[in-house]
Amino acid sequence: MYKSLLRCISLILTCLLLSTFSIHGFSKITDEADIKKNTQTEKSKSSKPYKEPKFGNTKSTSADDKAKKNIKSPKNPREVRTTVMPRSRTIEPVSPRVSMGTALGLSRRADQLNLKSNASIVVDDQNQSVIFDKNSQIVLPIASITKLLTAMTVLDAKLPLDEALEINDEDVGIYHHSRLTKGTILSRREALLLALMSSENRAAYTLGRNYPGGITAFMAALNRKAKEIGMKNSSFADPTGLTSKNVATAEDLAVMIQAAYQYPLIRQFSTTPSHVKEINRREQTFLNSNRLVRSGDMEILIQKTGYISEAGRCLVMMANVNNKSYTMVFLDSVGSQSRFADAVRVRDWLENAQDYPSLRELKSVNPVLN
Repeated sequence: MYKSLLRCISLILTCLLLSTFSIHGFSKITDEADIKKNTQTEKSKSSKPYKEPKFGNTKSTSADDKAKKNIKSPKNPREVRTTVMPRSRTIEPVSPRVSMGTALGLSRRADQLNLKSNASIVVDDQNQSVIFDKNSQIVLPIASITKLLTAMTVLDAKLPLDEALEINDEDVGIYHHSRLTKGTILSRREALLLALMSSENRAAYTLGRNYPGGITAFMAALNRKAKEIGMKNSSFADPTGLTSKNVATAEDLAVMIQAAYQYPLIRQFSTTPSHVKEINRREQTFLNSNRLVRSGDMEILIQKTGYISEAGRCLVMMANVNNKSYTMVFLDSVGSQSRFADAVRVRDWLENAQDYPSLRELKSVNPVLN
């Protein structure tokens, strides 16, 4: 019996020793595995760059990170352009081009007739009395008013009016917008008509180019003509008026139109309402550039219009009012119709005026007619 009890106790002790040994070995193995794992973790941490710790709401940060991860970026991101302008260009405000008279401040000077033209003069042709004057002594660009002098210079040379002239590359180059295309044939007479009536620039330039000695000789003769008729403050660089170098005073132009009036052909051509010419097998209708001529609102004896941006809208003319002839000059007018409105305003003033004072006498020299 005692032996059986001893065996039981011995068996129990043996089991206890075995269990203790197995637990100790297992924990040792586990500890070694943990140490190895921790060592590998430390090595991997040391190989990564250091990041500063973030403070604040860690939950929102992790939420943001998740949201960023969920956003798919396009494979080929492209910038959306909202304009077709080149990237290097910047849009700058474009200032409107003003005429020389406006730049000089002439528009701020009022007059008794409230004209829109910055310079003007009205002359009673019967006694050469200046009865209206507004900045008439100031030198300004005159644009196509030049063509009156161009016509006088051509006619003074007594060149054959029926001679055929051809529009060539030089004529085309001087003015790009014209119905007189390269190769158009017209007589000198027809070129004069189109230059004076519809202010055709190619027609005017070909008249100068076909002058004896060419365009240089023509411009020398034109400037001499201006001096001969008494234009004291004038200068001209081309026969069309497209350059702002063609300048004169309103008083000089009053002298010029009185001289041009002595040429019957200039009177006729400048007051012709329209002309039809066949160009490239098509009929082209050219209209007078002066709407007062086309409408017949005034009895106009001779006239010429002109426009470039530096000169503004210009008009010179002689007209009968109450059976009397008056010379009228309007320079640097603002608005396409204002120069014609100024002419009507002067006509109404002359029709209703009982008397008007003579400011001075217009001094002119009669033109030299050969």
